[in-house]
Amino acid sequence: MEHKAKPRIVSLAPSATRTLWELGAAGHLAGVTRWCKDVVPAEAIKGLPVVGDCWNLDAEAVARLGPDLVIGSVPYRAEAVEGILKQGLRFLAKSPRTLDDIYGDIRLLAATVDKQEAGKRLVGKMQSQIAAVRRRTSAMGKLPRVYCEVWPNPLRSAERWVEELVEAAGGQFVPCPAGRQVSAEEVISADPEIIVLAWAATGGRGRADAVRKRPGWENVSAVRNNRIHVFRDEMLNTPAPILLEGLQALAAAIHPERSS
Repeated sequence: MEHKAKPRIVSLAPSATRTLWELGAAGHLAGVTRWCKDVVPAEAIKGLPVVGDCWNLDAEAVARLGPDLVIGSVPYRAEAVEGILKQGLRFLAKSPRTLDDIYGDIRLLAATVDKQEAGKRLVGKMQSQIAAVRRRTSAMGKLPRVYCEVWPNPLRSAERWVEELVEAAGGQFVPCPAGRQVSAEEVISADPEIIVLAWAATGGRGRADAVRKRPGWENVSAVRNNRIHVFRDEMLNTPAPILLEGLQALAAAIHPERSS
């Protein structure tokens, strides 16, 4: 019987690395980014070459790893993607916006590494856990207003999938729509009761003190009542199953009385 060769994958996206690990397919990885260590156990990528990402990349170094596929995700820098394509490498570009998009990406990655059944189970796990949290919070009645910030300068709100998680966790995402640059005036007018800082590429180094010092924010309900929460950024910004950790943290922040 002829066996398929195991595809070698260079992951430029922590979300892809996390998903492959959850699928039991981390052995396909031939290279990762420095950000991937934040989303999988160290032993899962131990010894793998660390390359750039979709923003800063040495495409020739990636090509020397002999990948069958390079996987990236937004944000992209045109020059980085162009360099990959010039090397004649196959490039899978992920650009999810919603939870359904994320489920689709999981299924696609699962098919790529011949793990379709594992992909179905992983999507089912995410859906069932999100549904369970939604059931737990649905009887709370009032939906506290929640502002999730992904970047402080300029202000940018979290992506649409975070809005969906906030809603599942029993909150109301403000200001809408999600995933865009917002003004201080918009946030102040929305008067969030809870502020979540998950600043991209900073780990857990969001600064609640900086929010408190913003002009005009002293009367925002979340600031006045000291309900500013700092999350590790990958818990909300990595479109992969690690979002389940972010969901649990959101539920605890929004409804601490039901967090147990």
